[in-house]
Parts: sequence; C-alpha cells; structure tokens
Amino acid sequence: MNILYLTHYAGSPALGMEYRPYHLAREWVRAGHRVRMVAANFSHVRARQPAPGSETIDGIDYEWVATPPYQGNGFGRVRNIAVFLGRVWARTAAMVREFRPDLVIASSTYPMDIWVARRIARRSGATLVFEVHDLWPLSPIELSGMSPNHPFALLCGWAERVAYRDADVVISMLPKVHAHMASRGLDLRKLHIVPNGISPEDWALAPASLREDVAAALATARAAGSTLVGYAGSMGAPNALDTLLDAAALLRDVPLHIVMVGDGHDQARLARRVADEGLANVQMFAPIPKAQIPAFLAAVDLAYIGWQRVPIYRFGIAPNKLMDYLMAGCAVLHSVEAGNDPVAEAGAGITVPPESPEAVAEGLRRLIGLGADERRRMGERGRAFVQAHHTYPVLARRFLDACRKVAAG
Repeated sequence: MNILYLTHYAGSPALGMEYRPYHLAREWVRAGHRVRMVAANFSHVRARQPAPGSETIDGIDYEWVATPPYQGNGFGRVRNIAVFLGRVWARTAAMVREFRPDLVIASSTYPMDIWVARRIARRSGATLVFEVHDLWPLSPIELSGMSPNHPFALLCGWAERVAYRDADVVISMLPKVHAHMASRGLDLRKLHIVPNGISPEDWALAPASLREDVAAALATARAAGSTLVGYAGSMGAPNALDTLLDAAALLRDVPLHIVMVGDGHDQARLARRVADEGLANVQMFAPIPKAQIPAFLAAVDLAYIGWQRVPIYRFGIAPNKLMDYLMAGCAVLHSVEAGNDPVAEAGAGITVPPESPEAVAEGLRRLIGLGADERRRMGERGRAFVQAHHTYPVLARRFLDACRKVAAG
C-alpha cells in the first residue's frame, strides 16, 4: 500500500517533535508499505529545521515543503499554514502521478488540510483518512479564549464539518469525542480511536547516560535520604507546574526532592519562583535528549504530571510523557480532571484534582507513605498497561486495520 501522510508538524528522533507520525510510518514501512510524509520545513515544535526538499529517514520518504518561519500563534503561524497548504495543493497532480497513493491521511492538528488531502485522494481514487490530534476550533476557543466568531475559528469549524462528512475514516487520539463529532455531522461508524504510544525499541537497549548535572543532583538528593519526584517535559501553562511548586512549598518538612527537566514559555518564570521563594526541595534543569529520558525516570521514585482544569479535557487526554512515565515503571501522581485517566486505568499511581496544591501535596505524601515496594508494583502495572495497549506496533496495525475495513467495502 502507498500511504501519503500529510502532517504539517512531522518530526523524527533527530529533528524533534512531532514523533507520532514518524513512529506510525516506520511501523508501516516495516510491514512492507511505502510511506511519503509531506510536512512543512519549519515547525515551532521541532528542535531542528530541515532544508526544503526530499530525504529518506528510516525508510520513510519525507517531502519538506518550504514555509516561512514564525514565532507564537499570530499572523506568522497562519501565514505558514497557508503557504504549506497552497504549495501542497499546487503539487497535487505531481503527487498523484509520482506516488499513486492508496491511502491519504490528513493529520496536521488544524483541520484545513482536509481540503488538500481530499483533492489528492479523489484524483488518485485513494481512501481518505482524517486524523484528529485536538478538537479545532474548540481547543483554541476553550484554551486560548478565541472568539467562536473569529474568522480563524469559523474557518476551522467549516473544515472540521467537511472532514467529518467527506473522510472515509476518522482516527482520533482522544477517546471521548463521540458525542462532539456526531454533533458536527460525523457518522460514528467511521470513527476509530488510536491513542498515542511509545516505541518499544526506545526502551529495549541500555539507556543513554544521564547528563552529568542532572545525575549529580539526583545522587545528592538520594544520599540525603529524599524521595525523588521527577518531571520531564514542556514547561507551559497547560502543564500546571505552578501547582507543583505550590505543593512543594507545603512539603518543606517532608524528605522529598523534586527534579524538573524541560523547557517552555514558563521555564524562566518558574525558575525565578524557585529562587525567590527559597524552594530548596526543587531543582530545575535544561531539557535532556529524549534518549536520556529512560535513565532519568529510572533514577526517580515517582513522577508528576498535571493539567489545568479546563472543559476541553472532557473529551479525553493522550499525553506522550505519561506513556514514557508508565513505560519506565514509575508510580505516577496524576493531577487531572478529564474524560479518561490512564493512570487510574492502569492502577499505576494516584489521581488527585487539578490546580489544587493541597491535593497534590497530599497525593505526594500518600505515595511516599506507600513505600518503595508498593510504588514498584504500581510501576509494573503501568508498564504492562502500556505494552498491551500503547506500543506503536500495536497502534500502527490498529490504524491500518480501520482503513482496510473501508477499502474492503
């Protein structure tokens, strides 16, 4: 099967996020399929930007479409989207002629790529798939306060309805979207849930050595008799890290040490809070390479992941870093109110309400009080849960099985 994967923000292990398209495509290539990934050469979530043109990464053919750089979520990003879609639209005839796709996947977070993907699919007679990362325009409306009458929101809403009407298959990472999508016109027989996952290969080899400064901090805290709490990931408002720091302030008398690695819009402000408030039980470090994440998680006793209290999470959550936490065998403190809770499903930790320093502090006390043996059992249950339901070999098969059913009639 020839699979054309239209995914604006695609990445790779060497380039950085997004990783999901790469991992799915790699599994499809291993199964004997041809995959062409069409992506913008500039993306705000990538660590490194490729040059425009074509290259092959682990058997996946990438086509990097030249797009203008931007910062933030203003006009520059909209222009980047428009240029990307316009240039792919102009390449329709060539893509059909050169690649002859059997499957065309629209998967760019925003829904406007459906028009380009539909055009390519119709001209090639291919099955059309719409992959949903987040619900647009609902996400910018509820998370960023965008007016429902904003032109961009109206455009997204139009594209969303077209996608649900015209796609042969709709794949959602979020598990509780049925009622919302049906209200937008989706025939729910088209809908299949394929969540985020992990690559078992990333965990099969001995982990890369942890960067010296992080390793030294963990060793020092361990020698002092502290229980180690880890956080690895983005540091922005959605990650609710102010709540974690507020909880740390309530736990000054508890022998625990919180080590945070990552970057993001709030990193500098959070670091100032740690210094200004004298939070000696918290240390923050620059991001570590993804290859070092297993070593970091192996060195801590439990891991934290938090969320804001926002209505959009009623449709479910699918966080990559939680999959890493569970695969590492970490007991997890999960601060969330959402349509699903993988930590509770797996029995891999404790869940507390979001944006409550008191609840997070109490959750940390409870996990510490359970002792190392019970935390280890929680971690084992989490790892088994991920291996059964959230590895990319499993998810890639589930994705294509849904598409084959449509193709078979």
